[in-house]
Amino acid sequence: MGVLATTLAFLLAPAGIARAADGVPVPPNTGLTDDGAGSVSAADKDFVIKVRLAGLWEIPAGNMAQEKSDDDTVKKIGSTISAQHVALDKLDLAVAKKLGIQLPNLPNPDQQGWLDEMDAAPTSKQFDQVYIDRLRAAHGKIFPAIATIRASTRNDSVRKLAQQANQFVMTHMTLLESSGIVEYGSLPTAPAPAAATGAGPVPVDNAMLVAASSSGGVPGVSTSVILLVLAGALVAGVVTTMRIFRTR
Repeated sequence: MGVLATTLAFLLAPAGIARAADGVPVPPNTGLTDDGAGSVSAADKDFVIKVRLAGLWEIPAGNMAQEKSDDDTVKKIGSTISAQHVALDKLDLAVAKKLGIQLPNLPNPDQQGWLDEMDAAPTSKQFDQVYIDRLRAAHGKIFPAIATIRASTRNDSVRKLAQQANQFVMTHMTLLESSGIVEYGSLPTAPAPAAATGAGPVPVDNAMLVAASSSGGVPGVSTSVILLVLAGALVAGVVTTMRIFRTR
């Protein structure tokens, strides 16, 4: 309850440094423009559509929490997330209209399945678990996607929408986790870091070294180093030749 109270206090605080004048949980005076300027990529369009889809199922899910949950914390979480998605949806609709992007009016099959799962939950406790886990998993998936669009888009309206959506998603994840019942073990894990490349010995190109030596040397490498490498290669060649003759 302590975390929830702190988060809700932030959300309901008057406009100021930590809250934009339009009620969106994003710092004001960011300098971001919203003129529809800049090219719109396929990824940008997909992002705008996904923001719309998020509201199409999270708004009714939050409303359902008011009816099916007996937990005041879950009810408040549902009410807050639902109301904030109404605000985010208005921002998304404005951007879509400005950029000529067609938006859906129904949730996709996966989202409808989650809503059906919540509606079919036989008890309040089971509803709470399904509601919290489905929304927390969904927010975890969209979070890195928003960051990619925010960092890469060429369109100023999409950039601002991504900035705003990012703040909404962070707020919602915090709210959902304040329930204390998130099953973290069921969430996807991060992919393993990519292995370092370029490991192992680098073969010596003797012809290149000879050419470099005759043309004045390799920048940053002294002639003595080049000669030392050549000498080492020569010794290696002699040893290899002697071994071949011994085996015959």
